Amino acid sequence: MRLTSRSGLVAGIAASVAAQAAQAQDRLEIVGRPVNGETGFQFAATELARDLQNLDFMLLVIIGCITIFVTVLLAIAILRFNRRANPNPASFTHNSPVEVAWTVIPILILVFIGAYSLPVLFKQQEIPVGDVTIKVTGYQWYWGYEYVDEGVEFASFLVDGSTKVDSLGDDQPMGQPQILDDIAVMKLEALGYTRDDFLLATDTAVVVPVDKTIVMQVTGSDVIHSWTIPAFGVKQDAIPGRIGQLWFKAEREGIYFGQCSELCGKSHAYMPITVKVVSEAAYAQWLESAKAGNPQLSSLAVPAAGLEVASAD
Repeated sequence: MRLTSRSGLVAGIAASVAAQAAQAQDRLEIVGRPVNGETGFQFAATELARDLQNLDFMLLVIIGCITIFVTVLLAIAILRFNRRANPNPASFTHNSPVEVAWTVIPILILVFIGAYSLPVLFKQQEIPVGDVTIKVTGYQWYWGYEYVDEGVEFASFLVDGSTKVDSLGDDQPMGQPQILDDIAVMKLEALGYTRDDFLLATDTAVVVPVDKTIVMQVTGSDVIHSWTIPAFGVKQDAIPGRIGQLWFKAEREGIYFGQCSELCGKSHAYMPITVKVVSEAAYAQWLESAKAGNPQLSSLAVPAAGLEVASAD
C-alpha cells in the first residue's frame, strides 16, 4: 500500500490518535530508556540487572582502592627515594616478602572477584523453563518476533518519518526515516509515545507479562545483530545459522527500550527494540488481539479515515 498524499497521511494519523486515546494499556510508564546528558545505569527491572549493577559497584570499589594504594606508593617512592632525599641508593636485588605479597594478594583479589562474578554469569547462562518463549530474528534493519507457543508473529520497525504505510518491497521509497518531522511525531503520539522517544520507539512492541520468566531465542537472518535491553541486564548476539538464548523476569510494568548492539550495516543505528511489560490481564487481552492479527497495543496498521491507499498493482 502507498499513500497518495502527505496531507492524507497526516489526517489519517490524527484520526488514529483520537481513536487510540482511550486505550489504557498504552499509558504505561517509560521506565527503561537512555537520558540525554546523564550517565549511569538505567533502572534495574530484573534480578539479573541488579546483580550486574552490584557487581559493577563492587569492582569499582576494588579498582578504586588499588588505584589509591598504587598512587600512594608512587608518591612515597618519589618523595623518599629521589636523588636529593636518598643520595646513596640501596644495592639489594630482591625482597622475598614483598615478592610473595604482590603475587599472593592479586591472586586473592581475583579469587574474590570470581566468587561473586561467576554465579552472576551462570545465572544468565542457565536458561530456565520459560512461561513465555519468543523467537527473535534480526534483519537488516528491523526485528522479527514469534511467540513460539502462541502462533503470533510480527515485525518491529523504527517509528520514523516515512510516508509509506505498508512495504511493497525494498525498491520502494522510504521517505526521510531519520528526520523528526510532523509525520514521525504523529506516529509516535498515535502509539502512545512522545517526540523524545524518536529513534527509540518501534511501531510494534514486544509485550510480556510482569513477574513471568521470558525466554528469548535469538538468531539472525543475514548478518550478526545483537538483542539487548539494558534495564533487564540482557544481551545476546543474533548469529545467522545459530540460536542463542537469554531470559529475564521483569518485576515492574512499563516500557523499556533497547538497541541493536552489533554493527550490522548502514542502518544499524535505526533498529531499536521496545518491550512493554504489562499485567497478566493486559497480556491476555493483547495476546487475544495479536492472534486476531493486531499485535499492536495501538495500531496504525489499518488505514484510518482520511488515508487514501493505492493497491500494489
